[in-house]
Amino acid sequence: MDAHKAKIPDIVNNSTLIEVPFFQRAYVWKEDLWERFLDDMAFVVQYNRPHFLGTLILKDASVPQQNTSYATRLVLVDGQQRLTTFLIFLKVLCLKMNQPGIFDTNFRLITTRELSLQHGKNDSEAFKCVMDQTNAVPITDGRSSSPIVQAFNYFASHLQMSTLNDYMTVISNVQFVRIDLGPTDDEQQIFDSLNSLGVRLTTSELLKNYFFSRNNITAYQNIWESVFEANESAKAYWDTEIEAGRVKRPLIDIFFDAYFQQFIQKKKYNISVDDKLIYARTDQLANSYQSFVNTYCGGNKNTILDTLKDYATLFQQTFKSDFCSTTIPSDFGIERLNIVIFGLKTTTLIPYVLYLAKNISNLAILNEMYGILESYVMRRIVTRASTTNYTKLFLSFIANEILTPQDLRDRLQVLGGTNSSIPDDTELRDGFEHSKLMNLYSKGVLYLIESHIRPAQSAVVLHGFNNYSLEHLMPKKWRNNWPACPTPLDAEKRDSILLTLGNLAIIPQSLNASIRDSDWSTKKAGKGQEKPGLTLCASGLSTLQDSLTKTDWNEIEIQARALWLYKQAQSLWKL
Repeated sequence: MDAHKAKIPDIVNNSTLIEVPFFQRAYVWKEDLWERFLDDMAFVVQYNRPHFLGTLILKDASVPQQNTSYATRLVLVDGQQRLTTFLIFLKVLCLKMNQPGIFDTNFRLITTRELSLQHGKNDSEAFKCVMDQTNAVPITDGRSSSPIVQAFNYFASHLQMSTLNDYMTVISNVQFVRIDLGPTDDEQQIFDSLNSLGVRLTTSELLKNYFFSRNNITAYQNIWESVFEANESAKAYWDTEIEAGRVKRPLIDIFFDAYFQQFIQKKKYNISVDDKLIYARTDQLANSYQSFVNTYCGGNKNTILDTLKDYATLFQQTFKSDFCSTTIPSDFGIERLNIVIFGLKTTTLIPYVLYLAKNISNLAILNEMYGILESYVMRRIVTRASTTNYTKLFLSFIANEILTPQDLRDRLQVLGGTNSSIPDDTELRDGFEHSKLMNLYSKGVLYLIESHIRPAQSAVVLHGFNNYSLEHLMPKKWRNNWPACPTPLDAEKRDSILLTLGNLAIIPQSLNASIRDSDWSTKKAGKGQEKPGLTLCASGLSTLQDSLTKTDWNEIEIQARALWLYKQAQSLWKL
């Protein structure tokens, strides 16, 4: 067995036949992986830097002294998905460059002009189909159900020549770890060891190995072990996986991303624009730490280690996803902001919130800052504003040392007219009346309003965010048991308005299906203890109490409740 780095010309070329085992599983990559792949390739072209694409296991299957049209025959034991994706991408890139001959010269056998990569039973026809294409346009016939054809179609539609226009830079920088097995090596044993028994190294594990060794065990125990591995509870906290962007990441990796920003946003390090962009990539965070230490800290690891324990302890005290399962206060504070961060998946706030927690000792000021951030995010959620610029925006607050409520308000007000601006009251009202939010966001809006306006002396306990379900007061299937509309246009308007916030409520238990779609009086009263209605299920909920006194529930009542909710939000999330 031999393992070494290799680029694509060293693996797939015009004199080597690589065969996917005939009964190998089919190609299974989907759009989320194709999107990430394109982002990675654009990064390679922009910065002309090496990019590791994964491991390939190849086994020698050549037959000695056999007269063939290729010099070498190899079996692809592992790596089918990434190698297939890469070749499809290169095919589309060459077509878009109007240079299909480059692809054929490099990836078809010299003698027979067959493809150098031969697929198995499941994908051979689809792979040949996309490799025979002469134009980078989606394939729309019956073959489009194949994931391989779908990959071709995705790249044909999304590969932009403005960011991906350099074939040579791609093939010169994309690297694999190539593991070559001899004819007698047991490929199944090696495959199982790499894919089943092996565990992928996380960012935190790579950093632990970088910062500590057998020569500084005491530092490891004092700085790392005492926080991240102190006991089972600590380990469980740091291992908790949180949705961040398109992927799930453990809290310890999210911490190291947020902690890193405390350094790279500081003006004193004078970090170049290109390095800041590179350091922002979470998939290369461990390498970025090392680059930062070597380039901007003179190789002194203590720049990072000196405050690591303090920040990690503060992070653990500040960010708690289990607040989503407990009662939260009515006033602004970190408990409510944790609902915004973890319940509503706005994890881009974390670096700046960590910065505030470390640098503001006055709790009243800190809570006021948290309230401004909650108001900003929730106003934008109600109005369906984009979250695209959140990372850049919140990091700019660290870079500009925004540490007072007035400075934060001023900074947000400056954003007027941009796609990061604060929605004003007119926009907020329009959002309550017309926005159709995803269920999670609707639940978050109603829950945070409910927690704020709930009377302190209420006999009914406010449950945690995760314990509530979203309910449509007028059901989506209203045609079954509700009064008909005068015209089809009126019915269409009803279908639209019932999706808005005025018709939505949070309740601590889901209604029985037979109650959910019943007429209004039955939906309120239920059908006995076995099938309770809204009156019982929603007892004590301030955001719903007045609605349950209505004898009818219609478009007029929905609009009136939307206006009432808007006034509560206007008072809570002030500009």
